[in-house]
Amino acid sequence: MKPVLAAAAFAATLLAAGATPAAERTVTLAVEGMTCASCPYIVKQVLAGVSGVRAVDVSFEEKKAVVTFDDGRTNVAAMTAATANVGFPSRLMQ
Repeated sequence: MKPVLAAAAFAATLLAAGATPAAERTVTLAVEGMTCASCPYIVKQVLAGVSGVRAVDVSFEEKKAVVTFDDGRTNVAAMTAATANVGFPSRLMQ
């Protein structure tokens, strides 16, 4: 019985040590190259297609995108790469 308890305790310790809770984050990206009314639609669709992105709001006038995402599934680098791949380089706004 003791080996079973020891194994269970070891497994619980490993799981607790490696478990980092994912959090929902919201960031604002400055988006370059939006020159027409269809550009925000394209930026929104490509960002929404990034795994872990939960919500996107793109402003043509302000040239920015506000993105809410699960930071356990994606990150800013993946989102900026996605926009750059379709011709709209972006960067994190401070």
